[in-house]
Amino acid sequence: MAKRRRFTPQFKAEVVIEALTGQGSQAELCRTHSISQDQLSKWKHQLIDNAATLFEFNDKHSNDSKQQIAQLEQLVGRLTIALDIQKKPRLGSIKPVSKATNG
Repeated sequence: MAKRRRFTPQFKAEVVIEALTGQGSQAELCRTHSISQDQLSKWKHQLIDNAATLFEFNDKHSNDSKQQIAQLEQLVGRLTIALDIQKKPRLGSIKPVSKATNG
């Protein structure tokens, strides 16, 4: 029994783009890349059906990034305040300076 060939997403995209841009007929592309016309048709339909999701990802990623930046800015603010508190001398930890007696 023959093994099924596995194609990378990059390869699929390249072949479909070649087909959509008219760099050759579908039959020529299939012969060149040793794939069936049914397979190329399926890939074309997948690309067309899922094209909108490419833009949704960028919008979602942008919103996620903005939320993460806001959270990190809040964390930086809290840490800055905590550091400032640590730097301030505490009243109980200040030692009085003794006056030297001349004798």
